[in-house]
Amino acid sequence: MEINILKEQEAATLREMIAASHRIVICCHKSPDGDAIGSSLGWFYYLQSLGKNSTICVPDMIPDAISWLPGTEEIIRYDKQPEAVKAAFTNADLVFCLDFNGASRLDEMEPVLTSYQGKKVMIDHHLDPFMSVDLLISHPHMSSTSELIFRIVWQLDGFTQMDSRWATCIYCGMMTDTGGFVYNSNEPVIYLIISELLTKNIDKDKIYRKVFNNYSTNSIRFRGHIMDKKLRVFENLHASYYCVTRKEMEQYHFIKGDLEGLVNEPLRIRGLKFSISLREDTEVKNRVLVSLRSVDDFPCNEVAAKFFNGGGHLNASGGKLMTTIEEAEQIACKAIEAYAHLLQ
Repeated sequence: MEINILKEQEAATLREMIAASHRIVICCHKSPDGDAIGSSLGWFYYLQSLGKNSTICVPDMIPDAISWLPGTEEIIRYDKQPEAVKAAFTNADLVFCLDFNGASRLDEMEPVLTSYQGKKVMIDHHLDPFMSVDLLISHPHMSSTSELIFRIVWQLDGFTQMDSRWATCIYCGMMTDTGGFVYNSNEPVIYLIISELLTKNIDKDKIYRKVFNNYSTNSIRFRGHIMDKKLRVFENLHASYYCVTRKEMEQYHFIKGDLEGLVNEPLRIRGLKFSISLREDTEVKNRVLVSLRSVDDFPCNEVAAKFFNGGGHLNASGGKLMTTIEEAEQIACKAIEAYAHLLQ
């Protein structure tokens, strides 16, 4: 099985760009998940092993379930320290864009990236990259950007210098972006990579528990409330959706990450193919955050692009609507009905 992923010229160009740089910024998308943070930290530790000074900048809060990852305390949040983030970009001679395919994925931090005049490298596994960069490393068939980072570090002969901190971040990113290796994870090379990560003395069981068994009592009650009172199932169409309002989030003392992965839960229903989560944004009025999950070959990404101003992967996608939660619910129903021919 082949781990190397870069073409010879890509590898040479990447090496040259890193060697010529002294101040590097690593950035990822808004509402960063395990893969965004895991891959960013993994790349940070690799650059550190080369003696490079790098800074990770993210648009907003890191979910509690991954805030324990080694190195998160060094990450700068744009929503908390905008001037520090702007200064990091101003002083940088190289920017790495990880786990997103376009600047709009940074939301409020987008102008900071688009105004940057230096060299940029994108390393990502999402479909259809739409941002101009100096080096594009795009592999949509990869399980995660963290897998890509592992492969690149391996190819650049950096693996032997990496320690358990690096391996923990990479494993966490791969694990979270595959739902614990239950989707988009059938390639044998993924498990070869995992076996190599285990040689760094990581505790994969503990990583799993820290991420997936990390909910508060309020969160568990909230999740139960949604499944009991808010879930609407279209039995004949093998699809479902649920809505979450600001009022409910206040009632259950919601914090970011409390509903992480809940959109997968309806897929436990026998025969269900498609699940939609609609959640009112806690920060912007009349903005609804959308998550979509599916099984087999039902195209989440196509539905996300057509109905929810989004995109993503075949079985896991997202989007957002500038509308009320009631209008978003109507759109979800239309989306399910529009794809009845694939769901029945």
